[in-house]
Amino acid sequence: MQISCAFDSGNISVVEAEQASDIKLEIVKDNQSDFYQWFHFKLHNPALGEHVMRITNAGQSAYVEGWKDYQAVASYDRETWFRVDTEFDGQNLIIKHHLEHASVYFAYFAPYSYERHQDLIHQAQETDICELTVLGQTLDGRDMSLLTIGEPGEGKANIWITARQHPGETMAEWFMEGFIERLLDLDDGVANALLQKAVFYLVPNMNPDGSVRGHLRTNAIGVNLNREWQEPSMEKSPEVYLVREKMMQTGVDMHLDIHGDEALPVNFVAGCEGVPNYDARHKALEDKFKELLCAITPEFQDEKGYPKDEPGKANLTVGSNWVGNHFKCLAYTVEMPFKDNELLPDVIFGWSDARSAILGKDTLTAIYHVVDDLR
Repeated sequence: MQISCAFDSGNISVVEAEQASDIKLEIVKDNQSDFYQWFHFKLHNPALGEHVMRITNAGQSAYVEGWKDYQAVASYDRETWFRVDTEFDGQNLIIKHHLEHASVYFAYFAPYSYERHQDLIHQAQETDICELTVLGQTLDGRDMSLLTIGEPGEGKANIWITARQHPGETMAEWFMEGFIERLLDLDDGVANALLQKAVFYLVPNMNPDGSVRGHLRTNAIGVNLNREWQEPSMEKSPEVYLVREKMMQTGVDMHLDIHGDEALPVNFVAGCEGVPNYDARHKALEDKFKELLCAITPEFQDEKGYPKDEPGKANLTVGSNWVGNHFKCLAYTVEMPFKDNELLPDVIFGWSDARSAILGKDTLTAIYHVVDDLR
């Protein structure tokens, strides 16, 4: 029996693996950080049969409430990720699976590899309406890549969508893949109509270093990028610094920052009601966008979510808060579940990569219905 994580976004440490019925593992912390929750590893055992894996440090992970009613994902072909029996006893996350083939992968959520990221942005640039720009490099020397879709012009809205500031939230880049696929579809009337009125600036992966390293929440040196927006630096957070500098050049009329939430089993958004520049227009835009998403897809809801910030009390180091306040624009953090969506449960796949991509496509329709109100 072999257990390994020496691959893109791999994360696990083997404590004991002598018996298939009692495999003990630990999740490794993000580099220079105490955050940990993301896991991704391969189990190989020609003996097949029932295997029981205990992640023994789950009880001290970043978001312990995330393990309640959670089911890990597994895949034999690294394409189809299905849910497997999982329980949490307060300390151990216990994953049980009967091997059907010798080699199987397990992960916190369907991984989105750096190679797939490269495929996504380079295939997008082949269309006439998309330009791929390298804003600069990360601390590990990877590109910070921006896709600009549409032609800038007088009166057009500048719409920014960023994703995966927290690298373990892979559903965010699956969302972006669906969004980009639809936006580049020349036969899609919504996409074509939007591109007459807006230019899209898309960053599918804000944290490529953390993604490859198998981090949950931070970049190469343990910095949480979604707490860097007020004063980013090239020394600590070049990812945010470079994107923010470009935003200052283009202006921003709408910003969506795409994330995943460990605990809540629903899709929701978090707004800017607590920023100093929040006003009646801001509230009207937020309300309209939420109502539209509720009408467009039953995957979205607005009853469960984060507590709203009190007026003037918002944390301006958070991406959507800083952008919404600085540019006085519609800015939301979009959250998807690691668990299933309790509104439309799926016992086989739960909330999945495919459903994340479809939500990305549906979000394009909501943007279409608010674009005239953005300028």
